[in-house]
Amino acid sequence: MDLYEYQAKDLFAKHGVPTQSGTVVHHHDDAHGAASDIDNMVVVKAQVKVGGRGKAGGVKLAKTPEEAVEHAQNILGLDIKGHTVKKILITEASDIEEEYYVSFLLDRSNRNFLAMASVEGGMDIEEVAATKPEALAKVAIDPIDGVDLAKAQEIVAAANFPADVADKVADVLVTLWQTFVNEDATLVEVNPLVKDPAGNILALDGKVTLDDNASFRHKDHEALVDIEAEDPLELKAKEKGLNYVKLDGSVGIIGNGAGLVMSTLDVVAYAGEKHGDVKPANFLDIGGGASAQVMADGLDVILGDEQVKSVFVNVFGGITACDAVANGIVQALNLLADSGTPVTKPLVVRLDGNNAAEGRAILKEAGLEIVELVDTMDGAADRAAELANA
Repeated sequence: MDLYEYQAKDLFAKHGVPTQSGTVVHHHDDAHGAASDIDNMVVVKAQVKVGGRGKAGGVKLAKTPEEAVEHAQNILGLDIKGHTVKKILITEASDIEEEYYVSFLLDRSNRNFLAMASVEGGMDIEEVAATKPEALAKVAIDPIDGVDLAKAQEIVAAANFPADVADKVADVLVTLWQTFVNEDATLVEVNPLVKDPAGNILALDGKVTLDDNASFRHKDHEALVDIEAEDPLELKAKEKGLNYVKLDGSVGIIGNGAGLVMSTLDVVAYAGEKHGDVKPANFLDIGGGASAQVMADGLDVILGDEQVKSVFVNVFGGITACDAVANGIVQALNLLADSGTPVTKPLVVRLDGNNAAEGRAILKEAGLEIVELVDTMDGAADRAAELANA
């Protein structure tokens, strides 16, 4: 789960990272009171879960409360890379002498954590990494040892931070690491981390991604979920306990096992190239237990996507045998019909593995007109793409 800037800063403050407080408002009229409470110039900042706000006009300096209202009115409703601004943060403006960049993230390829730091903050770090890779220090973090003051000083040295701020930045890195670990994050990022004229180090912005798999350990994280920003289909799937991710295509995908589903996405995308460039509409892993209710919930979510024109059910029977999956499909279609939402879009089904022959026989005997059996994965993907294009 990605957090808004103000939420990230709240977590920073909780763990001792020096940062700013502010007021979040949802209507431009409320910006006047928020700005009036600050005895200084303020910054009006769009709250969206995407970078590039400044370039898009989503960050403005206001010298008066009236000017803050004007900026808020222009920013609210602004489209920033497909994200509509529905809330803004009013915070005190800071004098900036230097801007830096620091972050911790999960390094999946190397199965550990990674620290990144640069004395060239305040701009797109991707641009720095691409054009001046030597300006971005990368230091591997052992998951067991973590980041103590000595490790933080190593990161500071690798990034060539000025001597006058080196110790302060190291202290910030230790508290930022505590935020990363204690909140079960996969990313914590500060850009910019600034030095003010008095020599203080401050996190002026923040980006945090929390690991949803650890949410059971953090009941307080539920309050960070922005229901309005959630995709309604993904939210519906989450409520049903389904592992679902919406994509942009027109072939709905149901499979048992993440690896099989990912392979299915690939073969559908490949097959779709010759059928009008049809693409997968989703990732949906129903796991090992393909009960009728699980199958019905999966179909209900997928068919709720208006872009879906056909559905590819790809199951390899293992612990859950294919005959149980076939019965689940038949019962699921009946459940949906009884609930007043009958399935009318074609289902292409490929069953393989444990009791595959028995499963196919069950589907044939059911005589379901919308269900089409195909023996191979490639053949089923091709047929699903063809039906979606039709």
